[in-house]
Amino acid sequence: MLDDGLIDRVVRQLMSGKEAAVYVVECDGPDGSETRCAKVYKDAQQRSFRQAVDYTENRKTKNSREARAMNKGSAFGRKVREQAWQSAEVDALYRLAAAGVRVPRPFNFLEGVLLMELVADADGNAAPRLNDVAFTADEARRHHRTLLDEVVRMLLAGVIHGDLSEFNILVAADGPVIIDLPQAVDAAGNNHAKAMLDRDVTNLANYFGRFAPELLGSDYGKELWGLYQSGTLAVGMPLTGRVAAPRGEVDLGGLMDEIEDARFEEEARRLRSVQTEGR
Repeated sequence: MLDDGLIDRVVRQLMSGKEAAVYVVECDGPDGSETRCAKVYKDAQQRSFRQAVDYTENRKTKNSREARAMNKGSAFGRKVREQAWQSAEVDALYRLAAAGVRVPRPFNFLEGVLLMELVADADGNAAPRLNDVAFTADEARRHHRTLLDEVVRMLLAGVIHGDLSEFNILVAADGPVIIDLPQAVDAAGNNHAKAMLDRDVTNLANYFGRFAPELLGSDYGKELWGLYQSGTLAVGMPLTGRVAAPRGEVDLGGLMDEIEDARFEEEARRLRSVQTEGR
């Protein structure tokens, strides 16, 4: 990007994780220099195969050779899979930004480097993660509702984050911004979409419940999924966080789906625990 003139200066490294390193960069333009960030992807060697399969279910490649290589797990196939993982975040960012979701605005993607907006706080510095900020009860309720609306906007755009938590939300000067979307899934095309949505929303309730305890034990995930399936979901609509228990005969198929969702969530918790211990 430096060689191509997309970036003019690298200012400093902002953070480094298992999947990527993020740098603060400057880009010169007709109106002066603009500060942005560049996300440089790493090879995700520590991501388990099972986790990758759950997230990448229904992602297609038009190239039959690449598809065969990905299925065989060859070196070339792993490279193609990793490129697809990175491209998924880029595609999701462009799609969600166009839908008005609060995500960093993407500018370019070249050879494993994603150039995007630097999310800033009121002083113009890189915004902190949600996990690093304390809130009053009223602030927690307000941010929780804002993020529920963002989840709704994402769902209406056909996207579920898949790993939403206090660790991948930034607190910008004008409110929370959602980041880190390589694991984003198609709401209509992934069998684990319901479980992922429920986990995302439960993570939000559990975090903000530290400051506003009434959010603990809420069931916004199932409520949102029901509204989405019925075609009545809308941004800003009243939500209760409660779902009435069904009456009548037991839905065996639905029960088996719930068991599978619980298994998936337990596996995801185990993987997060392993990743946390490795940091």
